[in-house]
Amino acid sequence: MYGEQAGKNPMDLELNSLLQSVQEAGKAILSLQKTGFDVMEKANNDIVTQADLLANDILKTQLTKAFPDYGWLSEESVDDPERLACHRVWIVDPIDGTKEYAQGRAEYAISVALVEDGIPIIAAVFNPATDELFHAMRGKGAWLGKKKLACNRTVSSEGLLLLASRSEYERGEWDPYQQNHAVKQVGSIAYKLALVAAGEAHATFSLGPKNEWDIAGGTLLVLEAGGVVTDRRKHALMFNRKEVVVDGVVAMANHVSIELYD
Repeated sequence: MYGEQAGKNPMDLELNSLLQSVQEAGKAILSLQKTGFDVMEKANNDIVTQADLLANDILKTQLTKAFPDYGWLSEESVDDPERLACHRVWIVDPIDGTKEYAQGRAEYAISVALVEDGIPIIAAVFNPATDELFHAMRGKGAWLGKKKLACNRTVSSEGLLLLASRSEYERGEWDPYQQNHAVKQVGSIAYKLALVAAGEAHATFSLGPKNEWDIAGGTLLVLEAGGVVTDRRKHALMFNRKEVVVDGVVAMANHVSIELYD
């Protein structure tokens, strides 16, 4: 069991099953990275690898076997509309940051959230390359292993440390922020959200469309670490909707403020 909350909450069974599953998936994709893997292109021009599909199979097999009444929404599974009628739903990105995984960058993550009536209640974000396993339980905090996490509320005269998508950075979308703040490029949005929860940066955001599976796990991490997460219009996020595209994501420590540019 992980964190001080383990063993004290009825949701421990889901949490422990989730942590075991993401670690098994992480071990499998690390092994595949060493032996080689195929890379394919999706219809939307994104790439998918054997590792994405392998991780999805491991997670789906273990979690749906343990909790057969829960719904399932994953980037690498055909969407089943029956999930919309489910009280609890797993929302899964088997590898967030597939490009980074394929390039050998340690900036990808397995991201899973258990959502109850639209609200994340359990989450895990695991970076196998760095062996960082972040997890959270609603009302019980966010953790990196046994270390409880808290967002960074300290702001120096040098400004904020912001985590940016590498592709957005290369397109110049972060240029307006660099005069007053430090900007660091990191691949996976799930991993960036975890780093914000851990206090390693003050904020991250992506003003373009995201999918629920990209951000569900990281959202709970930031919220439980004392941060704020909204879409780009400052609306609270709800999950397991019919339309899975989200209007951007903004995550930051409480009391941190930054003007967003359209």
